[in-house]
Amino acid sequence: MEKLVIATRRSQLALWQSEYVKARLLEHYPNMQIELQEFVTKGDKILDVPLAKIGGKGLFTKELEVAMLEGSAHLAVHSLKDVPTQFEDGLMLAAVTKRFDPRDAFLSNKYTSLEELPKGAIVGTTSLRRRMALKILRPDIELKDLRGNINTRIAKLNAGEYDAIILAATGIQKLGIENEVKYFSPISTDIMIPSMGQATLGIETTNDPKVLEILKVLNDNNAHIESTVERSFVDTLQGGCQVPIGVKATILDENSIRVQAIVGMPDGSEYISEDITADIEDYETIGQNLAQIFIDQGAKDLLEKAEKVAFK
Repeated sequence: MEKLVIATRRSQLALWQSEYVKARLLEHYPNMQIELQEFVTKGDKILDVPLAKIGGKGLFTKELEVAMLEGSAHLAVHSLKDVPTQFEDGLMLAAVTKRFDPRDAFLSNKYTSLEELPKGAIVGTTSLRRRMALKILRPDIELKDLRGNINTRIAKLNAGEYDAIILAATGIQKLGIENEVKYFSPISTDIMIPSMGQATLGIETTNDPKVLEILKVLNDNNAHIESTVERSFVDTLQGGCQVPIGVKATILDENSIRVQAIVGMPDGSEYISEDITADIEDYETIGQNLAQIFIDQGAKDLLEKAEKVAFK
């Protein structure tokens, strides 16, 4: 195969991620011609309404998937957290890349940490999962929606619209913009459990055997194991990207894996959480089994309630 076309979103972070994948492929296939094809997705266009109110899945992936199905692109590079657990016919997850820093991060020009925030401090985030975690930890702070790309969000913080904002640590680190705010501090997963697949790139493609063979070199086994646990947990709960679910699998050693998970209401008033250690050889069923424990505790009803609140 002489030429490979990568479908990508147009944001600075998405382009960084696609260039990263291109560079990894060129290490293995130095003579291959690789092009980026840029798209603006539905999720990119909606800047005035929280995504949770729009609902649905694939807000950041649909246009890229159409390009692959129509044959104008061979693969798409996504933040794995944005990739639905079920795929359109003819599409599949070909690889997951090595994981970057999976934590969320606290950014502020006034305060060094969540704990230091005064009562009534204004914190920016639109993520229902982050809202839930913040309200559990600090019910006395005020939450304000925050949309836009990373640079836009940081600009709003620097303009004084917020006392602090919460973003994925990996995006800040990839773009090298940690110093654009006074305080940048990743948050422990013991306090704020990330979303499934956070800080991992998902490589989506059609079932073309030639392309699948090429993409094998991108797959990281540890990331594959962790993301399989996380995605099967969310899939069993049938929760999309826009409901308050956090799940983080962490390989501890060659025999064991830790899984932290939480499901609840966006205001933190109700939630179910578990922190387990399991045998790594069972990774294909761990997520499903853990989700069943959550379901037995009423997680499905809780998510339905959360969805009604979020999608008003």
